Amino acid sequence: MPELPEVETVRRGLAPVMEGAVFASVEMRRSDLRFPLPTDFRRRLQGNEVKALRRRGKYLIADLSSGESLISHLGMTGRFTVRAAAGTSRPGDFYNAGSVDPAHDHVSFLMRRPSGQCRIDYNDPRRFGFMDIEPTGSLDKSRHFAGMGPEPMSPDFTPEALGAGLSGRSAPIKAALLDQGVVAGLGNIYVCEALFRSKISPRRQARNLSPAKTAQLCRTIREVLAEAIEAGGSTLRDFAAADGAPGIFQDRFQVYGRDLEPCPRCGSPIRRLVQSGRSTFYCAACQR
Repeated sequence: MPELPEVETVRRGLAPVMEGAVFASVEMRRSDLRFPLPTDFRRRLQGNEVKALRRRGKYLIADLSSGESLISHLGMTGRFTVRAAAGTSRPGDFYNAGSVDPAHDHVSFLMRRPSGQCRIDYNDPRRFGFMDIEPTGSLDKSRHFAGMGPEPMSPDFTPEALGAGLSGRSAPIKAALLDQGVVAGLGNIYVCEALFRSKISPRRQARNLSPAKTAQLCRTIREVLAEAIEAGGSTLRDFAAADGAPGIFQDRFQVYGRDLEPCPRCGSPIRRLVQSGRSTFYCAACQR
């Protein structure tokens, strides 16, 4: 599932063609993704300008001139791809030529601005992604965002905030960090990498983290995410940016997916264990 760096990469790729553009037309090739598309989906989008495209956790949010917001979640295999609108491409223009099966292009947006127009296709073979429309002013109270923790790249994510989220939790630190109520946007890959860099065992109880270790973990989470965003995220199977480019942070994994390979810090074999149904990769010698 795309995590914060992948969703942020998609946002940065879509923002130049969506912000300030109007939904000229909306094409739905089916009435549902993971869930049914919102009532009057086409009507509520067409003719509206995208005032801002932002991210909250693993969600994309397009704020509309109507006072509503289009909320998108990529699920497991969802991707947005920017393409030339039929008959509008010119020499020198770059749009993704298409490398996915168009049979899974479930929703398409024709975006128009004074300088031209383009098409954005949402492709999702497994259909675990979804779209919703909610009033912009009450998003924080919506079912998608109520109770969500701080953004790890924002000033709100401090050692004190992280410590408060972990306080009293007997669950392993790995499981606690995957809770979107503790910190928004983290997923399996980046939690494994951040815990390794912080020398913290994924088995350790969350409540037993010292203030010093909590501060170190807070810094490391920021560092790992910043590096991953700079690298365009991680492409393991399906992820690609809006221009079709794969991420490259997977080439920098220190523990994730490296079961039995030597630890880059001490040489001991990387281990894999299953926590809450997910694979955890760590060094038992380095991480305490």
